[in-house]
Amino acid sequence: MKTNAYAAFQENGKIGPFQIERRTMGRRDVQLEIDYCGVCHTDLHFVNNDWGMTHYPVVPGHEIVGRISAVGKEVDGFKVGQLAAVGCMIDSCGNCHSCESDLEQYCFRGFVGTYNYPTADPGGVTYGGYSKRIVCKEDFILSIPENLKVEGTAPLLCAGITTYSPLKHWGVGPQRKVGIIGLGGLGHMGVKFSHAFGAYTVMITTSPEKGEDAQKLGADEILISTDVRAMARQSGQFDFILNTIPVNHSFEPYLNLLKINGVMCVVGAPEVFRINASQLVFGRKSLTGSLIGGIAETQEMLNFCGERDIVSDVELIRMDEINEAYDRLIKSDVKYRFVIDMNSLN
Repeated sequence: MKTNAYAAFQENGKIGPFQIERRTMGRRDVQLEIDYCGVCHTDLHFVNNDWGMTHYPVVPGHEIVGRISAVGKEVDGFKVGQLAAVGCMIDSCGNCHSCESDLEQYCFRGFVGTYNYPTADPGGVTYGGYSKRIVCKEDFILSIPENLKVEGTAPLLCAGITTYSPLKHWGVGPQRKVGIIGLGGLGHMGVKFSHAFGAYTVMITTSPEKGEDAQKLGADEILISTDVRAMARQSGQFDFILNTIPVNHSFEPYLNLLKINGVMCVVGAPEVFRINASQLVFGRKSLTGSLIGGIAETQEMLNFCGERDIVSDVELIRMDEINEAYDRLIKSDVKYRFVIDMNSLN
């Protein structure tokens, strides 16, 4: 099935029109006509081949929302016309310990990403949501609560679950003091979820001007990380810190904020560098990480968002505005996630 899309054709190249071939519908497949696709910083990394693993041409996009246009003969959980979504994964082995524990993102054999992963489909690699439609196994399709604003729902498929999962796993809730480092695509969702879970939520940022925005999102307090005295006063006060910074930085100032048995979870995938182990040893503190969430937990998150009316704050763009959006993304010039109106793609 021929499908219009946008792709990058070379390292650090511009995104432009491209036509892809979607596979023929299988018995357990679902076909989705894409209405909106979120723009993740990961998309830009793959376009630029920052991680040395891009297969060109690459069609990014793993925050996909639309309406179901066809279902396979054996599909029983979805129907034509239903609002649905595809996130960061479209397959996994299904029988390792992780998959059997609903943790497909930690599949022992490796999950199949929504784009740039080897596949038997036409083209030899998976193509993502910068396209008019996608065909996916029923097991990796998610249902969307109808009350949610659709364009604001798209980033929940990555930014949402990436922050929801660790906050839920480490028991964030009432009587817990939680820090969210960085007010970007991930960080603004971290603030919303931490607040919704009932925790005392502190936005930790280098930018004082972001304080007012953070409080509107649900932050109880703002901590400026460049203020040495303010950081010292908060030393040993936090139960949990969610670190969303995506670039290389020192963990040392933030680990000092943790209580005994406190946890800092990294979701921003910074570069590897030296850790001061004494900060962990003296206080039995934990430094850990988390990767998106499994399909069941992602559905749980979407249902939670439906109950609490939580969506991402987004700026809607046309498909042909993607290159300008990437330039602004590099400058952090967006509040807080770009979403492509895929109806603008002919």
